[in-house]
Amino acid sequence: MSHKGQSHKYGDNIDTDAIIAARYLNVHDPSELAAHCMEDIDPDFLQRVKPGDVIVAEANFGCGSSREHAPSAIKASGISCVIGKSFARIFFRNAINTGLPLLECEEAVDNIKQGDMIEVDLPAGTITNLSTAMTFRAKPYPGFMMDIISSGGLIEYTRKKSAGTQ
Repeated sequence: MSHKGQSHKYGDNIDTDAIIAARYLNVHDPSELAAHCMEDIDPDFLQRVKPGDVIVAEANFGCGSSREHAPSAIKASGISCVIGKSFARIFFRNAINTGLPLLECEEAVDNIKQGDMIEVDLPAGTITNLSTAMTFRAKPYPGFMMDIISSGGLIEYTRKKSAGTQ
């Protein structure tokens, strides 16, 4: 599972309310959530994002409330994965449950700029900045977590497992 796209870089402590504002918590349609993703801190986000793009974040991305709307909005916006120095633990789990891969790698974050082209090999845990030809290694996911992500999230994984197709 490889992801390739342009980087969209953010700072420390981007909370779930910045990712998707509380006023949209009554929305459950992923495409409608995507329409408002990051709008309060980056009004042009949705106009710039192309399918496969990558968010690169400093420390504690996804802090704040435990709303699962945040990773759903990010994934539905076309972002293929998030690379960060660290993630709030509940956000990390919610992201995996929705099938949004997250990679922790301080060195990559420090060496990726806004707009760089990034390629991620998720099973290997490698992050390549194609703009600088630098490669970084994040800890790869264990097999069962890769299965959840590649299934599109915990619900799809469970459906496939129950049907005997996983």
